[in-house]
Parts: sequence; C-alpha cells; structure tokens
Amino acid sequence: MIYKGRPSAGFEPDNFLQPNASMNSYALRYQHYKNIVEQRLQRCIAKSEPRTLYHPVKYVLSGGGKRIRPLLVILSCEAVGGTLRYAVNAAVAIEILHNFTLVHDDIMDNASSRRGRATVHTRWDTNIAILVGDELVALAYRELLKTNSPHIARVADIFTEGVVEVCEGQMYDKDFETRNNVSLNDYMLMIGKKTGKMVSVASEMGAVIGGGTASEARALKLYGTHVGRAFQIQDDLLDVIADEKEFGKAIGGDIVEGKKTFLLIEAYSRARGSDKKLLRTVITRGGTSRKHIGAVRDIYERCGVIDLARQSIAKNIAHANAQLSRLRKSPAREMLFWFSHMLLNRNS
Repeated sequence: MIYKGRPSAGFEPDNFLQPNASMNSYALRYQHYKNIVEQRLQRCIAKSEPRTLYHPVKYVLSGGGKRIRPLLVILSCEAVGGTLRYAVNAAVAIEILHNFTLVHDDIMDNASSRRGRATVHTRWDTNIAILVGDELVALAYRELLKTNSPHIARVADIFTEGVVEVCEGQMYDKDFETRNNVSLNDYMLMIGKKTGKMVSVASEMGAVIGGGTASEARALKLYGTHVGRAFQIQDDLLDVIADEKEFGKAIGGDIVEGKKTFLLIEAYSRARGSDKKLLRTVITRGGTSRKHIGAVRDIYERCGVIDLARQSIAKNIAHANAQLSRLRKSPAREMLFWFSHMLLNRNS
C-alpha cells in the first residue's frame, strides 16, 4: 500500500509525543521506505567496469545510514497528495548526492572511517576517492532526471542550488579550522548550508514533485531547514554526551579536533577564568588531547551550554512542526511529525 496524501481523520500531531501503536506503524513504514531506497541504490549502478571505479562506488552506496533525505523527499511528496512512485527517483538522487559530500568530506578531514567502515581514500586511495565523488554527482543527476514530473526544471534547479550551497558550507567549515573568532551566527550560517540545505532541498523537492502549492512547498522547505539545523546541533551534543556503544564511535572527537561547534562557541562566550583559558587553548591550537575531553565537558556543564543545545534542538523541532501544521491532515503529514520527534530523541 502507498499513501496518497489524502486527508485522514484521527491523526493529531499532539498525540505523537507519547509512544503508542501508531508510532510502531510509522517506524515500520519508515523501514519499508528505507528498504525501497536501499534496493534502488543498488539497482542504479548497472556497470561494473572499470572495477576500480564501480567497486568503491557500490561500496559507498551500501554503507547504510538513516536515509533521512530520501525519506523526506517521499513523505513531503505524499504530504501534498503525491505518491511514492513519482518521488522515488529524486529520493535516490539526493541520497547519492549526500554520499558524494561524505566521500569528499572524508578526504578533506583525513577521516579513516565512517559508519564503522574504512573511508574510500583509506581503503583505496585519494585519487580514486575524488573520482568516486565525481561519479556519484553524475549518478545523482542521472537518477534525478528520471523523475516523472511536469516541474522537473524547478526540481533540478532546487537540487543544483543544494549542491552549490553544500560546497559553500563545506568551505566555511574548512575556513573555521584556522579562525579563532567564529561566532554563533557564523556557525548557524555554515550548518544551514553544509547540513541544513540538503534536508530542506529534500522536503522542498518532494513538495514540488507531488504537485504542492507554493505555500505548501515553502512550508516543507522551512520544515527541512529547521530539521536540518536541529540535526546538526544534536550531532554536536551527542559527540559530548552520547553512550559510545550506541553512538558507534568514541565521544569527544569534536573537542579533540577543536571543531567550532555550537557547544564550544557558546561555552567560550560564557566561560571565565581558567575555564576560558582552557577553551581558548582548544580553539587556538586547533584541538586538544583526549585526556582533556572530560575537563572540557565539565566546562560545558558549568556554562549551561548542554542544556542550551537541548533547548535549541527542541526549539527548531517546534518550528519545523509549526510548518507542518500549515498542511492539510494526511497520514504522510503525521508521519513527518513522527519523523521530527524521532530525530529529536535519537541517540546516534
């Protein structure tokens, strides 16, 4: 069965905040859509030669993940009255594009692993990883242009602007590594482009493909904007407070690398005395040793920025849900409420 986005009684967003049978059904549907995306990701690569290119491409696309962006394309399409079959090519396209950004990010960050597996430039080499990223961009556009929509030009424009802004966001992030005066506004601009843009692109594209009105497309775009912002701040927070087994990697990596996160920026603006001195060292030296993770985390606690991050995440999710309230009731809209609630409470 495919939801067609028709209005339906009995789906009130307020009911979503407590676990119930409906939440289990949404989790099952989420898994169902993820499975469809996974299958399509594997089917979109028909070639196998040259093996040195297509083996690592398939390796990247089989790496799993939450598949947040493709799910948002599908649900946003359905929320305005569209169906899965019209959205699935664009959904696959944005996931391929997202993986392109990860491959190139890993090169720039010299990361040795992602999702518990060796990165492409580590398992093969940097030249192969660069070419794999380029190939993923081409594959993403090939899938996108299979979308059966009278609005394909608008969809392609949204998609392309997403590519542009993600590159801008990545450059800001790299620039921040050598800057000691990154403000919270700078940070919000960066995550809005690097992380948030692809999420808002996903939800806006889905609305356009589904034939939504201009106001529906804008509401879903803003929904994605706030969800993307909350997702990144949640990542910053989890790096400090998560359970390592659930998180899937050692916590405190951002502190060790001296990344200008929401927590570090806000703590530095609030800290005094020896606390501020330690944070200044983390910032000016581009990180610190793992033995100082606990001390920095204690400063975050004393400065209240862990609670501040939680408040910012909750505020952005509330803003995202307010945009959903502008849409007519439907199973897909209510699943989007569930989706934002799920992200708010994630632990990995």
